[in-house]
Amino acid sequence: MNINRSNKIIAALPKGKLLAPAFAKLKIAGYEFSDTEKRSRKLIIADTSKSVRVLFVKPSDVPIYVEHGIADFGIVGRDSLVESCVDVFEPLELDFGRCGLAIAGYPRDENHDWRLRSSVRVATKYPNIARWYFDKLGVQAEIIALHGSVELGVLAGLADVIVDIVETGTTLKENGLTVFEEILPVTAIFIINKASHKLKLHELDRIVSAIKG
Repeated sequence: MNINRSNKIIAALPKGKLLAPAFAKLKIAGYEFSDTEKRSRKLIIADTSKSVRVLFVKPSDVPIYVEHGIADFGIVGRDSLVESCVDVFEPLELDFGRCGLAIAGYPRDENHDWRLRSSVRVATKYPNIARWYFDKLGVQAEIIALHGSVELGVLAGLADVIVDIVETGTTLKENGLTVFEEILPVTAIFIINKASHKLKLHELDRIVSAIKG
């Protein structure tokens, strides 16, 4: 399915664990999607009334699609939103996807205390946030961007600490690591393209109001 923009509303939804609750919010706003469509391998689907199109997007790409106006609105974790440094409206914080972006590493002792080092190596999937945070602390940091398991960065000696999403902390504990401090509380955020907010104000405001309840 191609995107026929006309007067349709285009939404960018994140693949993965945020997708089901995101669809639940759209249902509250009056958009119904067939289970067959939601389970399909299609990258673009329409609701049953053909009034909204949904793009299935990698979470970190949602802000990009919205900022560039490909999607009128999106639902994304605050971690991905802040990391992307985009210019969008953020009218609503949602009640799911709660976790935290944190600094973690080996428990502090005389051999593993990054605060005592003149510089620190940081493995992360969030290089922009990590750089901002350590600059704010006045700590010289070498930011090492990884795309897989960042915990391995510390375990293998690539980095002194990691900056990553922490939910239960189970993976950290099982690998002998601990959380030092939270950098950013995270929840899902409803974001809107700035041009769309003017051109499709009535419908987008209706969606936001319906989700707010």
